Amino acid sequence: MKSNGKNIVILVMFCLLTVVFAGCGNTSQDNSSQKTEKQQEVYIVAAASMTDAIKEIGANYEKEYPNVKLTYNFGSSGALQTQIEQGAPADVFISAAQKQMNALDKKGLIDKSTRKDLLENKVVLIVPKDSELSLNDFADVATDKVNKIALGEPKAVPVGQYSEEIFSNLKILDAMKQKAVYASDVRQVLGWVETGEVDCGIVYATDAAISDKVKVLMEAPENTHKPVVYPIAMVNSSKNPDLAKDFIAYLSQDAQKNILAHILVKTVDEFKEMKPEDAVMYIEGEPKIGIVPVEPGLTNAEKTDITGRSFM
Repeated sequence: MKSNGKNIVILVMFCLLTVVFAGCGNTSQDNSSQKTEKQQEVYIVAAASMTDAIKEIGANYEKEYPNVKLTYNFGSSGALQTQIEQGAPADVFISAAQKQMNALDKKGLIDKSTRKDLLENKVVLIVPKDSELSLNDFADVATDKVNKIALGEPKAVPVGQYSEEIFSNLKILDAMKQKAVYASDVRQVLGWVETGEVDCGIVYATDAAISDKVKVLMEAPENTHKPVVYPIAMVNSSKNPDLAKDFIAYLSQDAQKNILAHILVKTVDEFKEMKPEDAVMYIEGEPKIGIVPVEPGLTNAEKTDITGRSFM
């Protein structure tokens, strides 16, 4: 097998996600002690765009800590914020924007000492895979080339807020409101584009990367929106604060590689028969992902794939 199949360098060709994690910490729970305890439930409340990655990492966590059950609640960050404010079960909150986390912080609903920026995403314009839509730049969505565009509902969905910020800076916001079809979360935007119900849509790079039914036309122009940063924190009403902190630490340790591995097995042919946990071993160093193509064959070291075959 050639070297371009299993090296982190190839990730640059496929992922638009820049992962920037806060310092890693040691998990606070001892494995042996957990195995003797009654199974405990930890509620993970997270932005819809994190669904696949968090479930993948969570499955690995549950294997390592069999007496812990993770229960998920995915949705728009604004809706999740409201649920937490109303007392819904939540131990860990992952937002797709600082706005929602800041609001909970001001109300004293999160543990400030556990808050950190988990990762940074990108905003991209996507179309159905077989679309022939051709745009010269992002502002072209305001022309008659586009009839309908799917956007997140800006009052509650961060990707919708970023979209409006982009259009405002490009001075096309009024025109886009006439073309917009608003979704309840970013995954609904993705679904509408996949089925061709709209000409295009704006999602995060992580959402585009997991779908084989869409293609990315372009990334939002630089400096047209605030950085898409995902903060994480423990909710003060947590019934299992130690486990909540433990999961945050676990997520911070190797999540960047796990998230990228999860994307790899869905988007790169040579990885598609692998499990994400097997793909992780081919990711070297600290991943920094962009959209610049890399020459095939570049590699850092000889490795062996899961069949035992070696490659450079």
